Amino acid sequence: MRIHPVVLVFARLVGVARARYMVGGLLWSLFFVIPILTGLILKGLFDQISGQRAATLDATLWLCAAFVAVEMLRGLTFFLALSVWPYWWHSAETTLRTNALRSILTARGPAATRLPHSSGEAVSRFRDDVFDVVRMVDSGVDLVGAVAFGVVAFVIMSSIDPVVTLVLVVPLTIVLLLTRLMSSVIRRIHGRARRLGAAVTAYIGELFGGVLAIKTAGAEAAVLERLRTHNARRRQAAVKDRLTMDLLDTATSATVELSIGLVLLLAAPAMRRGDFTVGDLALFTSYVGWLTMLPRVIGRMLYRVPQSAVAIERMTRLMASYETADDLSRHTKLWLTEQPPPALEAIPPRSDRLQVLEVDGLTAGYDGMSGVSSQATGTSDPAGSRAAARNPDSRGRGVRNVSLRVPRGSFTIITGAVGSGKTTLVRAVLGLLPATSGVVRWNGQPIADPGTFLVPNRAAYVGQVPRLFSETLRENLLLGWPVDDEALAHALRLAALDRDLDEMPFGLDTVVGPRGVRLSGGQVQRATAARALARQPDLLVVDDLSSALDVETEELLWDRIAEASRSGHGPSTLLVVSHRRAALRRADQIVVLDRGEVVGVGSLDELLRTCPEMRRLWADESIGEAQPQPT
Repeated sequence: MRIHPVVLVFARLVGVARARYMVGGLLWSLFFVIPILTGLILKGLFDQISGQRAATLDATLWLCAAFVAVEMLRGLTFFLALSVWPYWWHSAETTLRTNALRSILTARGPAATRLPHSSGEAVSRFRDDVFDVVRMVDSGVDLVGAVAFGVVAFVIMSSIDPVVTLVLVVPLTIVLLLTRLMSSVIRRIHGRARRLGAAVTAYIGELFGGVLAIKTAGAEAAVLERLRTHNARRRQAAVKDRLTMDLLDTATSATVELSIGLVLLLAAPAMRRGDFTVGDLALFTSYVGWLTMLPRVIGRMLYRVPQSAVAIERMTRLMASYETADDLSRHTKLWLTEQPPPALEAIPPRSDRLQVLEVDGLTAGYDGMSGVSSQATGTSDPAGSRAAARNPDSRGRGVRNVSLRVPRGSFTIITGAVGSGKTTLVRAVLGLLPATSGVVRWNGQPIADPGTFLVPNRAAYVGQVPRLFSETLRENLLLGWPVDDEALAHALRLAALDRDLDEMPFGLDTVVGPRGVRLSGGQVQRATAARALARQPDLLVVDDLSSALDVETEELLWDRIAEASRSGHGPSTLLVVSHRRAALRRADQIVVLDRGEVVGVGSLDELLRTCPEMRRLWADESIGEAQPQPT
């Protein structure tokens, strides 16, 4: 039997911090139920004062003292509930966010196929959708307390006057029917509000990332106009979402107030007959205020269920295709009051050292990859990526039926014109993009999921677009990897970053700023190379490292890596995307791509004799190297 996702997530989150949830839930329920005693005390007190019951001063004073004690108990219960509840709330939020992030980083299959168009939209889901789900589970406690109070209150009031009590059932029935009828409307409106809110967050994130491009293009007015458009759409959707919720709350309040009026009308003749005392009226009046909570809590719970269904669906879209709400809400170890252990204390031992990497009939591209962001794919032009995916004749669409063999100790270069599929190929080999056909083998064994297999220290990847965080240079190089100072210094030397480091006033403790803005383009690229080299991989995959390096620095880098490889103190096998002569001359084999297909494989001399595309690329590069190099 298949369990509904909302029910499954509800049950799982209750058990995240079960003791805290139960204790906190009991305290909140007591907070709702304690007014039962308040009403009974008021009934006895007003009956004595009005002469309905034999009154004595001592009895009256004791009832007053009991009233004060009950109210103090309710205040204490409220304080204890507030002190216990946040631990469960944060545990539930952290569980959902941890499981979604774990799937993005470690689940089988390329994450690029399920990430939204921008990091801002993903942040919106981690913030708003998680809040919607946890709030729904939190409302379950209010529901239990309100129902417990309502049942006891109805029993007590029915024993006094069944007709008057029956009138109070009317608003509950109306609210339940109204909320049930509007469930699908609520879900649709809330889903649209969340999507448009995420679009605004995503756009603002892109603005901060592209401030320089906006200013140099003189596009400030156009950018602000686009932001106003996004905000207007979000505002309209948010107003509709809020209006729907307020209409339900208003309908609930109106029916409750109507019931209170009916109670007073029915109670007046009963009081004249003597069937309804002043104490009974005091009890009914005190209970009515709390009974208004019952239809409101039920109504809010009913419209928060479809909201949570939308939120769960949006969160699971970030996860692998085979993962469901079960994986989203699965319990995981949490450290909320103590320091967590290091991510990795020691490099795990391996017995499968690389002997040969084989790629057979690999076909991959951006077809059908809706929702792939430019950040996920490593491209700098998301519009171009989407256009390439729509145009079947465009260059850069992908690679088709590519086969290659990379033996241990070799230096293999993939080269080709812009848009020939070089980056797509290496990312597909590493499992960062989905392959529609073909197989990748490690030492002759097929790799079921390259994305989780070709990771440090089997393989390390230096992307075309370097990524640094606004932390120290040391943290950017390590990222939790256990490396001693000697190994880190060796990686910096291989990446030709040691001289630059000597000129930094704080050395490895230099904060590089967002995306490494305080470093030059070449330093950022060499820092990402040092990060990969610090992993001491069997296979080093480099995608166009030379794009921000001058010829001399690149030659120095390749010289040092080659020397380290020969001595056994560097990566044994290299798979490199490059067009530079400094790299091409060192290659044991070169794979030439043209429009996504292999048009030549061999040494440089062989390809210059037999491959027209290689001769054209070599001639173009000779012209480029004749130009003044950037400093």
